[in-house]
Amino acid sequence: MTYPETLDYLFSQLPMYQRVGQAAYKADLNSTIQLMSVLDNPERKFKSIHIAGTNGKGSTSHLLASVFQEAGYKTGLYTSPHLIDFRERIRINGEMISESKVTSFVEENKNDFERLELSFFEWTVGLAFHCFAQQKVDIAIIEVGMGGRLDSTNVISSPELSIITNIGWDHTQFLGDSLDKIAQEKAGIIKPKTPVIVGRSQRETEGIFRRIALAHDSTIVFADQQFPMDSPPCSLKGQYQVENFQTTLIATEHLNKSEWKLPEECITAGFKNVLTNTGLRGRWEIIGNNPKTICDVGHNLDGISAIVAQLTAETYDKLHLILGFVSDKNVEELSALFPKDAIFYLTQPAIPRAMPLDRLEQIADQNRMNYTRHENVQLALDAAKNHAIDDDLIFIGGSTFIVADLLSGNI
Repeated sequence: MTYPETLDYLFSQLPMYQRVGQAAYKADLNSTIQLMSVLDNPERKFKSIHIAGTNGKGSTSHLLASVFQEAGYKTGLYTSPHLIDFRERIRINGEMISESKVTSFVEENKNDFERLELSFFEWTVGLAFHCFAQQKVDIAIIEVGMGGRLDSTNVISSPELSIITNIGWDHTQFLGDSLDKIAQEKAGIIKPKTPVIVGRSQRETEGIFRRIALAHDSTIVFADQQFPMDSPPCSLKGQYQVENFQTTLIATEHLNKSEWKLPEECITAGFKNVLTNTGLRGRWEIIGNNPKTICDVGHNLDGISAIVAQLTAETYDKLHLILGFVSDKNVEELSALFPKDAIFYLTQPAIPRAMPLDRLEQIADQNRMNYTRHENVQLALDAAKNHAIDDDLIFIGGSTFIVADLLSGNI
């Protein structure tokens, strides 16, 4: 198969949560465990740091990977979802794996994919762990896909460090309808005698994390309860990143007390060069000026709240909001967070999970928004640019997949 043929097979034949939602979700690790066995258990052949959380786990993963790279370690990085190229999910020293690696892996294991009835996410975990073991990385930074306890990445049995950034409202149909239930799912990445860092202490969840860490004989530290550390200048923008900076710095402080050597100059360089080192995109990313145009992948209650706070800190004449959502989010609640005096351009991501424009219009009417509708994000952006003046601000978001469509030209 060619690389495009391989991707077509994977996207069309294997259930993919990002596209179809609940139909692709599995509430156990059995298939992943069987896949690891087929692949000769690559998850046991490299050291790792496992990162979960409702928000900030992607930024924290990329920051840590960048610091390790600057310190000279061969660094694997597994994250999801991708925005433009599937291979963004699996990087070694910032470089995406080759197209030929994806194709050969699928060709060699296609029969097992089908026999085990793997989901899209399960096989990507298998590919990532296979590559990290084969390339003998010094460390792999592994971002959880969703939750923790039943996430396919959780076949890792003894990471160097477990990090849980924070707990918020997202994926409640799978993780539970309260913060304590969600916390218990994410605490599933806590392993015996493995140190744990939690980015944000919260009244509803702190006791849960402490209890589970104690049961596993694991030390636990809450980053926001430590003395605030001076963050070096970072290429990641947005005030909401401050929490991720503190979590990352506390993590490096802990790692430096063990076998890892992450000098201060490497931490400084890692923060400064995180975007170029790791290819991270879609976090308060400025994609144009005059008018200033920003996109961000924040898509749940905490994420949208952080975006609105950041918008409030910006200076502009008029605010133009290009928004699209997926149908399994509480869009009534999310859309109500945005400033009412903005000009709204409603659109939809190019995936089956997209909230239909007709439904989004109903919500906009209920909230008395000043809006127009557009069939895709590029048409919405064209309209916003036509109406905006240089001193205005255009924001694109509401869903990871709106940003993905914009950056990839997938419309």
